[in-house]
Amino acid sequence: MRDRAVYSWRNGWFRWSVVSLVVFTVLCVLVGFVWLPSVHKDFTAQNLWDAICRAAGVPAHWSSGSDVKTGPASTDVVLERRMVRMTDTAAVGRGATLALNCTMCHGAQGMSTSDAPNLSGQYPEVVIKQLLDYKAGRRSHTLMETLARNMSQRDIEDLAAYYAYLPKARTAPTTYDESLPALVRVGDPLRNIAPCISCHGGVDQKLGAPWIEGMPKDYLVEQLKAFKTGARRNDSQGQMRNMARPMSEQEIAEVAEFYARKASAGQRH
Repeated sequence: MRDRAVYSWRNGWFRWSVVSLVVFTVLCVLVGFVWLPSVHKDFTAQNLWDAICRAAGVPAHWSSGSDVKTGPASTDVVLERRMVRMTDTAAVGRGATLALNCTMCHGAQGMSTSDAPNLSGQYPEVVIKQLLDYKAGRRSHTLMETLARNMSQRDIEDLAAYYAYLPKARTAPTTYDESLPALVRVGDPLRNIAPCISCHGGVDQKLGAPWIEGMPKDYLVEQLKAFKTGARRNDSQGQMRNMARPMSEQEIAEVAEFYARKASAGQRH
């Protein structure tokens, strides 16, 4: 009988506890599902249901409707270790001839004077992969797609061998001995951003990851923004898209500025 009296609605303490719990629950729902999502800059929910789905981590629409991003599919190039060993002298000679078609943008010996990427000393598998992606329409660029479409597999490999043969004359590798931007040196684990040097040299070079020291700043900014928005999608498993998506405009500019400065640093060595 005593227990019934304690948990009776007539008991003021019990009634106050239940009402407080209900009010607290409602407030938590409103804050977690409505107010907090609405103050985020990327909040796009149009109603309470969208907000609840967003907070719970499930899609508001289960069907593959018009809200699905469209664009060219990711790369289908399989990187192989044999691509790295492009040392055939004859291939280098044939590639030098083919490279005459590339000098207007990429420079006479692979060092661009415009905002096109430097190719001198670039890893051969990088050149092969990008040309194959252009050839298949996996990476978009009007001129590059046209040129690559008419190239054979041998042409692509010869061109890669030639550019890999050229020295990285104006660049110096990134090391821990210098003051590096945070994203270059350690990344940002809380946002799942890996350090740039873990793939692009300095600590390790990942197969297929390009040498980017000394690249034109505007080119690096353009590519990072393209990965961020999904306009460029030829990265395997969305690796670069996942890295660039959380980056701010300022962080993109800082990383691009750092790697672009490596050109002048290389000239002093």
